[in-house]
Amino acid sequence: MTYSKSQDAIKKLTPEQYRITQESGTERPFTGEYDKHFEPGIYVDIVSGEPLFASSAKYNSGCGWPAFSKPIEKINVTELFDESHGMRRTEVRSKHGDSHLGHVFTDGPADQGGLRYCINSASLRFVPKDQMNAEGYGEYLDQAGE
Repeated sequence: MTYSKSQDAIKKLTPEQYRITQESGTERPFTGEYDKHFEPGIYVDIVSGEPLFASSAKYNSGCGWPAFSKPIEKINVTELFDESHGMRRTEVRSKHGDSHLGHVFTDGPADQGGLRYCINSASLRFVPKDQMNAEGYGEYLDQAGE
């Protein structure tokens, strides 16, 4: 599959999705649709559709945003130094959609690599495991969880 940012995709975003993905916003903690969502499947960029995170790498960090220990494919995630809001953080963006996703921190589960990808729900679209083949994500079924 080919993934890219298009004006059609941007036009379909809600105001909140636009604010977060295109203006590097952040949703309020514990308000996102996927914070407590643990069904088997994968999470893709809401703009480009590129595969980003799998439910098998999702865990409850208690931070108020969906947390993942690793991306599905590291190449689809870009990390940038971020000094906004008086903090030093590492911003996470989708490579092909250039959507702001959230930030990555080094306080994740040690037994899973020690990273916590703290991601805005509004940047994501969930693809349930039973729909992954039909939507062209079959190669990631092994990461979709049980």
